[in-house]
Amino acid sequence: MDVDLRKLRYFVAVAEELHFGRAAGRLHITQPVLSRQIRALEQELRVQLFTRNKQATELTAAGRQLLEDARPLLAAAQALCRRVQQTAHESSVFTVGFMPGITVTGAVRAFSDRHPELSVQVVRTSWSDQVQGVHEGLLDVSFVRLPVDRRGLELRPLFREPRVAVLPADHRLAGKESIVIADLAPERLLQDPDAVPEWRDLPERTGGEGAGPRPSFATVEEKLEHVATTGGVLVLPLSTAAYYTHTDVAHVPIDDIGPGEVCLAWSAVRRSPLLREFADIAAAQH
Repeated sequence: MDVDLRKLRYFVAVAEELHFGRAAGRLHITQPVLSRQIRALEQELRVQLFTRNKQATELTAAGRQLLEDARPLLAAAQALCRRVQQTAHESSVFTVGFMPGITVTGAVRAFSDRHPELSVQVVRTSWSDQVQGVHEGLLDVSFVRLPVDRRGLELRPLFREPRVAVLPADHRLAGKESIVIADLAPERLLQDPDAVPEWRDLPERTGGEGAGPRPSFATVEEKLEHVATTGGVLVLPLSTAAYYTHTDVAHVPIDDIGPGEVCLAWSAVRRSPLLREFADIAAAQH
C-alpha cells in the first residue's frame, strides 16, 4: 500500500492543532476538503485516526502512532527533495551544526584543507533542534549532546564531559566544592526533565510543585537570565556552563551523575563518503 505524503501532511496538521478549522487555515485549504482527505486516509489505512465531538478532536491510539511515524517520514522526504535540488545545481556546500560550548574549529579546518572545492559552513543549533536540521537536510552533520532520538541517525561518539548545576550566585549550594543530584530535589528545574533523567527520577523530588507550567526558553542565555533573576536551576555540560559568563550565576560539580556525551550525527539514509570522512576527522580531534 502506498501512502500519500500530501495526506500525511494534512493529518499531521490536524494532529498538531486538534482542530480541523485551524488546521485547514494553516494548510490554506477549506475545512470540507481537509475532512475528505482525512477520511480518505483512514479508509486507506483501515483505521480511525481521530475521535470528534462538539467539544474536542482527539487522536486515537492509531492516530498517535501515525503521528510519531509521520513526522520523520515527512522530514526525510523534504530532505530528499532538498538534496536532489542541491545536486542538480551542483551544490558544493557542506554544513556542520554545533551546540554551544562545543569547539568545531579544528575539525572544520582539517576537513576544509582536504576539500578546497567545498564551502564548509557552520550553523549553531540548540537543544530543541540539534538533530532536526539533519533530518530536514539542512545540515550534513551535527555535533549533538545526548540524549537524542536516535531513529534515522548514524552517531559517532566523540567525547564525554562532567555536568554541573547552574544556580543563582547567592544560592545555598553556590560555592560548595561539589553536590549530589539529590541536593537539587527541592529546586525547580528550568529545562526538559528528560534531559536530566537523574533529577526527573528522584523519589523525593519536590522542586516546582505548584509553581505552574515550566517556562519556555529559546536559548541558554534566556535560561541563565531566569536563574539569575527569579531562581531555578539548570544541569549543563561543563563546557556549556563555561561558555557563558554571567556574574549572577554559579556552577557546581555534581558528583553522582554520569558525564554528558557528545556525538557527531548524520542521516542514516545518506551514503556520501564525506560524512564518514568528517566523522573520522572529528573523532581524531578529540
